[in-house]
Amino acid sequence: MIRVSLARWTVLVPLLAVFALAATWGRALPGIAVTLVLIVLVGVVLSAVQHAEVVARWVGEPLGSLVLAIAVTVIEVGLILTLMSSAGGDKTSTLARDTVFAAVMFTCNGIVGLALLVGALRRRIAVFNAEGTGAAMATVATLATLSLVLPTFTTSKPGPEFSTAQLAFAAVASLALYGLFVMVQTVRHPDDFLPVESAGVVTEEDERGELPGARAALRSFALMLVALVCVVGLAKVVSPTIESAVESAGLPQSAVGVVIALLVLLPETLAAVRAARRDRVQISLNLALGSAMASIGLTIPAIAVASIWLEGPLVLGLGPTQMVLLALTVVVGGLTVVPGRATLLQGGVHLALFSAFVFLATSP
Repeated sequence: MIRVSLARWTVLVPLLAVFALAATWGRALPGIAVTLVLIVLVGVVLSAVQHAEVVARWVGEPLGSLVLAIAVTVIEVGLILTLMSSAGGDKTSTLARDTVFAAVMFTCNGIVGLALLVGALRRRIAVFNAEGTGAAMATVATLATLSLVLPTFTTSKPGPEFSTAQLAFAAVASLALYGLFVMVQTVRHPDDFLPVESAGVVTEEDERGELPGARAALRSFALMLVALVCVVGLAKVVSPTIESAVESAGLPQSAVGVVIALLVLLPETLAAVRAARRDRVQISLNLALGSAMASIGLTIPAIAVASIWLEGPLVLGLGPTQMVLLALTVVVGGLTVVPGRATLLQGGVHLALFSAFVFLATSP
């Protein structure tokens, strides 16, 4: 009976979200309507997580971890391009940078910290595969440096911007590096990204458990896409209210990108925490670091293509404070993954870094 109710709930909520999106798109909303939209947004986030887990069980690990990460990132890219094309000008010149950097900090510190904390609370020590996680962390560090750090130091164009040739190189390099990682994760060395227990590596058959049928998996995949589109669409609906609240509170414009990234990444956060509660910390790390890579590896090429018709400057270079936080994240992340095991301390350190990022984003 509970399973039937849950199945109906996960189907009805995306449909309700579609109706809410159609009813509110392009309209100025009063305070009560914004509250209702936020409630629907939370519900559709939970629904997206349920359907993503069904699809992940069907395709198996580590491919299953890519499903939600890539789907959310594609929608995130669409949201960034929509906001940049609708507003345009100097107001959105840093939106891509702020959103991508927020996604990296949120995934590499917020989600990773929560996963390690939950895993350590459950079994005292959170165990994961150091080879695969280390490779993912190295890829994230390289992508972030090439796309977000170098523009601050290049001299071909004034300001923290890439020239056209440099932007094209960064786009091609990001896409190629992300594609190479996906091939290694899913084809060449998938065992490096499977969960680890004290008794050894969990096999793919053990991880998949009872598989859903093909029809159920395809239905969940379709509903997951609908839910993710509604997540971003409803986030865009409430974004004017968020921008007004940010301006009224005297916060910097970069706070808008942070809020958008937090809303979009909610499904991955919930999925990662639930995986950690089931002693599958490696899946949580796959989700977190895979999302960080996808956020850079897909956003930068999309922005490079969109810059052909988008007006205004495109600022990608990070400021000094952001670069310090990124460097500290890379160093701490490397020290965390090398042993292949972590305690409450490592989880707390990552969460402290994430808290520092949120605080400095609102109070630079």
